[in-house]
Amino acid sequence: MTIDIPEDKLIAGVDEVGRGPLVGDVVTAAVILDPANPIPGLADSKKLSEKKRLALYGEIREKALAWAIGRATPEEIDKLNILHATMLAMQRAVAGLAVTPELVFIDGNRCPALPMEARAVVKGDSLVAAISAASILAKVTRDAEMTELDSRHPEYGFARHKGYPTAEHLAILAERGPLPEYRQSFKPVRRALGQE
Repeated sequence: MTIDIPEDKLIAGVDEVGRGPLVGDVVTAAVILDPANPIPGLADSKKLSEKKRLALYGEIREKALAWAIGRATPEEIDKLNILHATMLAMQRAVAGLAVTPELVFIDGNRCPALPMEARAVVKGDSLVAAISAASILAKVTRDAEMTELDSRHPEYGFARHKGYPTAEHLAILAERGPLPEYRQSFKPVRRALGQE
């Protein structure tokens, strides 16, 4: 599948990381790439090694015309639900751009309300370079936050599972209970709190 990307418009790509985890923010990024300064090797962040992601992370921040990170906190996720919180985080990322895009490509099947034209692109992180770049910024940012949380609470193993509900994580959660950084509305967390 190919995407019609108008060459005469300033395009931003937006992606999110962290809808599935039980802990931490949902993190989004918006990126406007510089057509005159291409970045080889951009791909869906999940398909890249950590080393490659980190190298591209630095290159994107250096070469992009503009980039911004947006987020929604566990409290906002609990209040709004994960879908609406993700849309809010995407709006924040686009609003944070130093340059205003004319068209925004969003990874996935729905768009947040934005003041400019937006198009949802399923599997956009593999099809649109600007979305690939956004997926890399969002993933590296969120992974670093999980590593930092791990340094404060090593017994939870966040550096390994990044907050996703792996068997190991669920066992630790059941044994130790949730930290304040957990999303209280997510079923495994409610279970650990005795609310299920």
